[in-house]
Amino acid sequence: MEEMEEELKCPVCGSFYREPIILPCSHNLCQACARNILVQTPESESPQSRRASGSGVSDYDYLDLDKMSLYSEADSGYGSYGGFASAPTTPCQKSPNGVRVFPPAMPPPPTHLSPALAPVPRNSCITCPQCHRSLILDDRGLRGFPKNRVLEGVIDRYQQSKAAALKCQLCEKAPKEATVMCEQCDVFYCDPCRLRCHPPRGPLAKHRLVPPAQGRVSRRLSPRKVSTCTDHELENHSMYCVQCKMPVCYQCLEEGKHSSHEVKALGAMWKLHKSQLSQALNGLSDRAKEAKEFLVQLRTMVQQIQENSVEFEACLVAQCDALIDALNRRKAQLLARVNKEHEHKLKVVRDQISHCTVKLRQTTGLMEYCLEVIKENDPSGFLQISDALIRRVHLTEDQWGKGTLTPRMTTDFDLSLDNSPLLQSIHQLDFVQVKASSPVPATPILQLEECCTHNNSATLSWKQPPLSTVAAEGYILELDDGSGGQFREVYVGKETMCTVDGLHFNSTYNARVKAFNKTGVSPYSKTLVLQTSEVDIKKLLAVAWFAFDPGSAHSDIIFSNDNLTVTCSSYDDRVVLGKTGFSKGVHYWELTIDRYDNHPDPAFGVARIDVMKDVMLGKDDKAWAMYVDNNRSWFMHSNSHTNRTEGGITKGATIGVLLDLNRKTLTFFINNEQQGPIAFENVEGLFFPAVSLNRNVQVTLHTGLPVPDFYSSRASIA
Repeated sequence: MEEMEEELKCPVCGSFYREPIILPCSHNLCQACARNILVQTPESESPQSRRASGSGVSDYDYLDLDKMSLYSEADSGYGSYGGFASAPTTPCQKSPNGVRVFPPAMPPPPTHLSPALAPVPRNSCITCPQCHRSLILDDRGLRGFPKNRVLEGVIDRYQQSKAAALKCQLCEKAPKEATVMCEQCDVFYCDPCRLRCHPPRGPLAKHRLVPPAQGRVSRRLSPRKVSTCTDHELENHSMYCVQCKMPVCYQCLEEGKHSSHEVKALGAMWKLHKSQLSQALNGLSDRAKEAKEFLVQLRTMVQQIQENSVEFEACLVAQCDALIDALNRRKAQLLARVNKEHEHKLKVVRDQISHCTVKLRQTTGLMEYCLEVIKENDPSGFLQISDALIRRVHLTEDQWGKGTLTPRMTTDFDLSLDNSPLLQSIHQLDFVQVKASSPVPATPILQLEECCTHNNSATLSWKQPPLSTVAAEGYILELDDGSGGQFREVYVGKETMCTVDGLHFNSTYNARVKAFNKTGVSPYSKTLVLQTSEVDIKKLLAVAWFAFDPGSAHSDIIFSNDNLTVTCSSYDDRVVLGKTGFSKGVHYWELTIDRYDNHPDPAFGVARIDVMKDVMLGKDDKAWAMYVDNNRSWFMHSNSHTNRTEGGITKGATIGVLLDLNRKTLTFFINNEQQGPIAFENVEGLFFPAVSLNRNVQVTLHTGLPVPDFYSSRASIA
């Protein structure tokens, strides 16, 4: 049950939900917290003025506002809407769970009414602190949002199961133990908070204060409130609108609000959605069971790797000690190599254990929460949240696929020492595969007519000799480092063709391949020399043509135009990489904004191949990016925001990215003008072009471009 606790806490106050309401985006807020983060909008943005002008179609219109910086120059960043250009900026606050929210524009007038009954300022809007979607309230204010009674019931059962001492609900820091509960306010108080917030005078003098334990019992025994319509408070929900996906009353139907919609009985839809959620949970439960078994397998692998490492080290030391002093220098190098392999295997497996444990904990928490929701007997309350839960369950189940439950590392150390060479060949001593008396495969033959290079990629093809009688179980392709250094494995598998990306431009590589089976490995094939694309010496520009890579992109990314145009199906930011990686030279590409709605914050830049794909580019330490809206831009790396620069984008704008690996710099351009100073310096390694966007943006990639003229002139002068 403890893993479900985060599902029961408000994203604003960080405490258990109190009188939760459901926003149109399916997220929940405490009613008091929702009131605290209301922002007053100009008269021109009100629903009444929109309807008067004929532009409004809904009481809850999502805002299309000029977003302001939430932080100062030293702490510029990304968050929810902060108001209007004419309004003074207000410092944001951070809730206990890390969500940034805004305080109200002015302190609310003192009132003894509950948050639901207190008047809401005219023309107010609210921004969801989780998905940052904003909407304008109608005349009903917060009463226009349905209450999540199912969530209240789950929280009550959870708190009763904890059986912890009741705490004051108004203490700002460490809550003290409650001494009384007001039956009318339904709030637990400690003595100081009672004297400060609930004085025994005026209307509050008539309230009945009881001991906390008695208050908990009265809460538990109080009858569950009947579900009423948000538009007609005296009418109970009796039907369900399939198109609007919400419970409705008979008066709603008589008024014609759902005249052309399909309407079904509330009880039938309640049972149908319960059945759908139960079926979805069955699949997720199987995934969780497989994950637990997979974790046991991974932990066993750790022990096997350690045991195999100890055994292999003992054999290696015994062989090296039998040799003369000339072997001792080589022995240290071999031990270091074994230890490195050992640590690498352990690191890969432990990292996978950690990643899988976190995902399993999240999955278990969601399962427990859904099971508690299924126990609820309130049809309309259940239907208000069932669609969102079903989507989350399916999405979580899909995330357990895609090879998540496959070990990334083997436990074996397939190495052995051959101590037969003569003393004068000691400096060539190296590990070899275990040999046996059975035949090994014949040496593969590289097919020169099918081997080629393109940009900084190389494609190699090979085959077994025609008269070979020994089958090969797989092949090992090796390349050197492009500078005549040691060979390294770049492919191990059954295929006879492989494309290697991310090579250096204007470099010469040596390639060779060998076959293997259970007996051992064949000799190497003849070495093939490959030359990658040349560099324009005058402009220090490695011209490269590439497209976006569907294989490494997030599943929400939508591709078109031969993978040169991308958009997204989600409101959240998703990352897509280019197919070509760069490690040296100067590279320039552009992206045109084909569609730009509701002023989102797309990000452009470069990233490592293992960058996080489900957050904005630059949130982790694997990406270097500029994110930009319709007014200004910021540079971001490791979630650090710097160099706010005026000037934004619209539909038809062009974003230029200049990666100069000779100078180790990254620079950005908007409409052929440099945006801010040099964004990042001391960048080195292998980088892939990268973009993050949501469903409000569509961009098209343009490659094979020369660098801007003024930058070429500056580079030649330097």
